[in-house]
Amino acid sequence: MTAPEATSAPEKAPAPTWREAWAVYLQPRVLIVLLLGFSSGLPLALSGSTLLVWMREAGVDLGTIGLFALVGTPYTLKFAWAPLVDALHVPIFTRAFGRRRGWLVFSQLLLIGAIMLLALTDPARSPLFVALGALLVATMSSTQDIVVDAFRVESLPESEQAAGMASYVAAYRIGMLVSTAGVLFLVSAFEDTGIGRSSAWMWGYVAMAALVLIGTVTALAATEPEQSVRAEAKTHDEAAFSRVMHAAIGAFSEFLVRKHALTVLAFVVLFKLTDAFSGTMTAPFVIDLGFTRNDYAAIVKGVGLAATLIGGFAGGYVARRYSLVASLWIGGVLQAISNLVFAWLAFVGTNQWALAAAISAENFTGAIGTVIFVAYLSALCRNPLHTATQYALLTALAAVGRTYLSSGAGYVAEATGWPLFFVISVAVAVPSLILLTWLQRRGHFEAVGPVKV
Repeated sequence: MTAPEATSAPEKAPAPTWREAWAVYLQPRVLIVLLLGFSSGLPLALSGSTLLVWMREAGVDLGTIGLFALVGTPYTLKFAWAPLVDALHVPIFTRAFGRRRGWLVFSQLLLIGAIMLLALTDPARSPLFVALGALLVATMSSTQDIVVDAFRVESLPESEQAAGMASYVAAYRIGMLVSTAGVLFLVSAFEDTGIGRSSAWMWGYVAMAALVLIGTVTALAATEPEQSVRAEAKTHDEAAFSRVMHAAIGAFSEFLVRKHALTVLAFVVLFKLTDAFSGTMTAPFVIDLGFTRNDYAAIVKGVGLAATLIGGFAGGYVARRYSLVASLWIGGVLQAISNLVFAWLAFVGTNQWALAAAISAENFTGAIGTVIFVAYLSALCRNPLHTATQYALLTALAAVGRTYLSSGAGYVAEATGWPLFFVISVAVAVPSLILLTWLQRRGHFEAVGPVKV
């Protein structure tokens, strides 16, 4: 072979036109993932920020509200039963709908029941029953997330993965908007008809339970992924216990033997803690400043959604433009210092323009950090045999900050006052940046390799 032949590069395929680029979002598989993204995003706030507004209006103290971050425990521990979802069959459902779709329909029906149960509780009289109801919602929601992630990865070809992920994230955010701003507007509308506040909140949650049916209908209309069908055929004769053990041990052992594995896991836990620590108390903070429920719904969730989506595109640009470690530095620093806008808002007081500016800045920078962080987590899941379980493990660990480490935020806010609380939330980012420095100096990010966003 001559030298010119050895060094010549293959011709690149022509870049797709804008019509071709957008057409992928209309593919049936991508639309299915989009609707499942809405179903996944819908229940998160029902056991989180929306529930905290309900509790604050019911007169529950800030310390107890802060402890309710603990009901997010299932999002932290979902990796523990992810192998069960991967390996076990649901009687009747699996036979009728298939391995993935059976679990989807099953988890969504249980989720509807859990939301209905939470709707019947009273935060003022029985916070314990509220906690149990919220815990059930979080458990069913996190189970649905496990199945949807696996379904998305298995059903989309390589050419549609990026569009599927973008559609999923956008619909997930819209689902969260519906279960936050949508619920608050709905509760206000019920109250305007003369219904009492407690009943208005109950019917607001009942409406959210009905919207979960969008995901159920989507699952019934979808087709079982071919990869799932092949995996089912391959392990059909294997005992259930054996399937579970192979899924669990293979995923965890493959990850833990990596270099600096424990430090990486600690970094995963801490990177988004600054966002979680301040975010846990955003709803009580806004209410305490004197803003109305509708102000919170329109500005925090309406304007905030727009800032989040724009921040997501900006985060994608940063991740493409810079190296992985540089992107993590940019995202980590921006999401930390943005908490200072809330300290400023605490001094400004009840001013809707100031609230809109603060929420826009915080959501924009938080979205940049989130997109870059998700890109990093995806890069860590290198073995296609264990992608679903490993991704569940990493996202569950990322939820530790939101669930456990931020659970004392209410007590800190009560002890320090709002301005100092948000200054402290900036300092909460320091441990993750120290770990980022440590991993960078030891070549961790070069070992991870390039990241496609």
